[in-house]
Amino acid sequence: MLRIANRPFEDIRTGDSACLVHEAGQPLADRLGEIAREIDPAHIDPALAADAGFRGAAAFAALPGLMIDLLIAAELPGPGAEILGSRLDRTGQVAAGDRLTAKLVVRTLGADRRLTLDATVVAADGRLVATGSAEVRAAEIRVDRPFVVTPQATVAAEAAAPENRPVYRRLLAATAELPPIATAVVHPVDANSIEGALDAAAAGLIQPILIGPEAKIRAAAEAAGRSLSGIRIVDQPHSHAAAERAVALVREGEAAAIMKGALHTDEVMAAAVDKVTGLRTGRRMSHVFALDVPAYPKPLFVTDAAINIYPDLAAKRDIVQNAIDLVRALGTDRPKVAILSAVETVYPAIASTLEAAALCKMADRGQITGGLLDGPLAFDNAVSKAAARAKGIVSEVAGDADILVTPDLEAGNMVAKQLIHLAGAEAAGLVLGARVPIMLTSRADGPAARLASAALAQIFVHRGARP
Repeated sequence: MLRIANRPFEDIRTGDSACLVHEAGQPLADRLGEIAREIDPAHIDPALAADAGFRGAAAFAALPGLMIDLLIAAELPGPGAEILGSRLDRTGQVAAGDRLTAKLVVRTLGADRRLTLDATVVAADGRLVATGSAEVRAAEIRVDRPFVVTPQATVAAEAAAPENRPVYRRLLAATAELPPIATAVVHPVDANSIEGALDAAAAGLIQPILIGPEAKIRAAAEAAGRSLSGIRIVDQPHSHAAAERAVALVREGEAAAIMKGALHTDEVMAAAVDKVTGLRTGRRMSHVFALDVPAYPKPLFVTDAAINIYPDLAAKRDIVQNAIDLVRALGTDRPKVAILSAVETVYPAIASTLEAAALCKMADRGQITGGLLDGPLAFDNAVSKAAARAKGIVSEVAGDADILVTPDLEAGNMVAKQLIHLAGAEAAGLVLGARVPIMLTSRADGPAARLASAALAQIFVHRGARP
């Protein structure tokens, strides 16, 4: 069953948004006409409405307002919200078959939990169907309960552009006073990787050193319409050589971070983990996804989803510590760490529950520091207070986790990718535990993900604990 959760006033920021998508079908028009008890048959009779003098069946005129009201009640702010006033101007006609997107954006926050929402309803062809605003009082307490929605409608937080998301904006704001970090950018020979590096440089996050075949790097920049004036290029014949040279620059003190470009992850990591010439420390390297999930009130970190396939207990200790160090560098004094499994009780047949219990005890004994651990916890108990209460779990971590530690790489990758592709999360990522942070974005990631990863690396270099 689907669940619906509200956004208490304390969790809402200006610029927050949500949307509802619905297709206008003729059965809906019939139901609206019956409910309204319309006298004018043109409101529900498409044949008559098509005659000269009519502007189309009007029953759908009620749909934009209904969508906005549902969005307020179900998503932003959600259950417990009180509509104090609203205005919606119809600027276009709605016809059967139109696929409409209703959108709310928080414009202002005021006293007494009041907020002003800008509202729009747009058809799939770009027509503005309705526009207006609403004044709403948000709930004071958090709500999380079952919700049933018709198959034709989908309620979801909008996958807004990263720069419009509050978590993303706060991340970049935290870098404002920090100097850029010298960064070895490995094999940036496509548009995404070259733009990501140059955007991060323009934002004051990094001083890029572009490493790879110089002709291909320059061709990628030209194709993207970007200038390489003043940018250092280290010519290397291929991606393997570029990765090795990037690691060498770190060891020589010329680079404080590494950014992956258009090459495979294992090429970068093979150079980084080399026992003689690599970047090993006394701690295991691990990857941390930093996720901006619209339905979650704060950043959510998932580890390890890219490096350690089946980590043992000793490796998990380092995986947990690496994630804690990152979140502490970002300003959370004592991150809440949920050690995930399929169940929330220790069950000998499920090895991950035993390891979760052991990790918690290791934290009690000072073998893991700086965070508050609890586990095993199932995913729902880690992110939903209501789910935790239903199971009788008393915990400071349950329902309010900052960090999710998954049993293995397969589970971590699935959790992160599902949040990205089904929940509209934006992702950044770092490899930690090496001498320097490694920005290990996917080759398919756009400049925004690379920019966010660069911000994480810059903050960690200046404020993070060293392994």
